[in-house]
Amino acid sequence: MKLKMSNDQDINISIFGVGLIGGSLAMCFKGKPGLTVTGFSHDESYAEQVAARGVVDKVTLSIEEAAQDADYIFLCVPVGRLEEYVTRLSQMALKPGCIITDVGSTKSSIADCARRLQFQEACFIGGHPMAGSERAGVGAASSLLFENAYYVLTPPPETPEDQVRSLADLLSHTRAHVVQVDPEQHDQIVGAISHLPHIIAVALVNQISQYNDSNPLYQLLAAGGFRDVTRIAASDPVVWRDILVNNRKVLLPLLQDWNQEIQKFVSMLEREDGVGIQDAFQKAGAFRNELPERRKGMIVSRYDIYLDVPDHPGIIAKITSELGHNQVNLSNIQIIESREDVPGVMRLSFRNVKEQEKAMELLQSKGYTVYL
Repeated sequence: MKLKMSNDQDINISIFGVGLIGGSLAMCFKGKPGLTVTGFSHDESYAEQVAARGVVDKVTLSIEEAAQDADYIFLCVPVGRLEEYVTRLSQMALKPGCIITDVGSTKSSIADCARRLQFQEACFIGGHPMAGSERAGVGAASSLLFENAYYVLTPPPETPEDQVRSLADLLSHTRAHVVQVDPEQHDQIVGAISHLPHIIAVALVNQISQYNDSNPLYQLLAAGGFRDVTRIAASDPVVWRDILVNNRKVLLPLLQDWNQEIQKFVSMLEREDGVGIQDAFQKAGAFRNELPERRKGMIVSRYDIYLDVPDHPGIIAKITSELGHNQVNLSNIQIIESREDVPGVMRLSFRNVKEQEKAMELLQSKGYTVYL
């Protein structure tokens, strides 16, 4: 799609914070007809990294330079700093019609902040691309990061429809599915499906860590399934500090609901209620099986396959050679020692579902037993 201003000038896009998300957005826009992308960083050494990576057309250390001619400003900064940037922009003479948006994981607080401010001929539309990566920084940026993901927009009710449509049209370059949601509803849903699971994972890992202080066997045996289900506990502590504090009004009732679910299991175990426990697993399994498998979401997907392979010299080299010769890109390989919850001795990880499916088909054709 070729976007142009009414006077046939290029559209200027400024990205504040060219990390994983900001860098990936820049890669989606850069090089498209009619689009010019500027990256802003307050850190000179990081700005040099951004320039070397080539994800933007130009980089600046000046917030004024980045903002003054922008038609779109993407705030790809930590949630804890969003209000600071929005406030700063509200005090500047921005280009008439400029659309300011963010990529934060919470939407209500920044929507309230923007509502209180008086923008000079600009508007704010909250945004949240529901995709990510276990890696961080501009080096991990990818133009494919948002493909097939949901990109949520939370425009205030008074926002003109043509401005919302304009931002959605620009975001078509990401190949994400743009949806509109009320900010409060967004925070409630994301709090339940992403923020709460992060809290639970951290609490569970810390609980096991305490047990491990007196018996190191916990750490030795806590591999396989335990490591997988608690993977998100290793998320960036500063990022998640800001997210959880920002969404605390939603999370406190959710944690109370979680405590009630735990108490149900306490009660069933005390009563030796096997039927109730079985029903709980069946109900959870039925709902989980209805969840979409191919759509990207808040919690980063892992594209893994598991193999049963004999333990003899050269087997790893043989498998990786098979994949390499057939142009299948392998991102990680692991030999699993504690396998109670996983189906095979070797785990192969891939960056996307296409590579995963290609590897599975190839290895099955070579006689390997492969599991998802």
